[in-house]
Amino acid sequence: MLADSHCHLNYEGVFEQQSAVLERARARGVTAMLNIATREREWDAVLATAEREPDVWASVGIHPHEADQHPHIDTAKLVERARHPRVVGIGESGLDYHYDHSDRQRQQASFRAHIAAARESGTPIIVHTRDAEEDTAAILRDEMEQGAYAGVIHCFTASDSFADQALDIGMFISISGIVTFRNAEALRATAARIPRERLLIETDAPFLAPVPHRGKTGEPGFVADTAAFLAQLRGEDVEELQRYTAENFHALFSKTRAA
Repeated sequence: MLADSHCHLNYEGVFEQQSAVLERARARGVTAMLNIATREREWDAVLATAEREPDVWASVGIHPHEADQHPHIDTAKLVERARHPRVVGIGESGLDYHYDHSDRQRQQASFRAHIAAARESGTPIIVHTRDAEEDTAAILRDEMEQGAYAGVIHCFTASDSFADQALDIGMFISISGIVTFRNAEALRATAARIPRERLLIETDAPFLAPVPHRGKTGEPGFVADTAAFLAQLRGEDVEELQRYTAENFHALFSKTRAA
């Protein structure tokens, strides 16, 4: 029982062999996958995969890199698409100041629109943040004060301090294959102490393949390797970690339970 809380099944490297990739994931015990959208033109394809595959669900959203190109995507459009029973997440959205591919104010406005859609639709937001901890935490906190919503910090690589702030706000934290990388000592220290009731795991496929697949195209099946590494890191039984992270996935993305 494994859940990959964040993958891109329609990205190059995976899409061309999507059926085989899904079968390999199932063979490794993956029972749920969340297929993430990052730009509007992906929405229909991401949703089509979720409609076709009973163990795959979809998100709708605009990555912060794409904020400048999507000024027309507002809360109402996101809420409308979130009505579909296979759309279980809003995002990924957030802030990325590492590359600054989009104007920072435009990123912030888009992020707030996504949070508002999460609040209005009751669909959790999937948060991307890179080199933007202070602003991300401030927006998450400010928006929570305006009304409750649920969400996850995906592919967590931020500081211990940001982890504490995210947990205090009520976020889940998702750990990717980066935790297995040689230079990820700080991330491992954080991952070891995340409360089990707030922990998710992901691949971010086709990116960030964990050890022992480093350098290969990532696949949802590799979430099993990240789970095994995390279980050892946290001193837990691997089957227990697989079980509770999958339960957390279905608790956060509660529409998946209706399937």
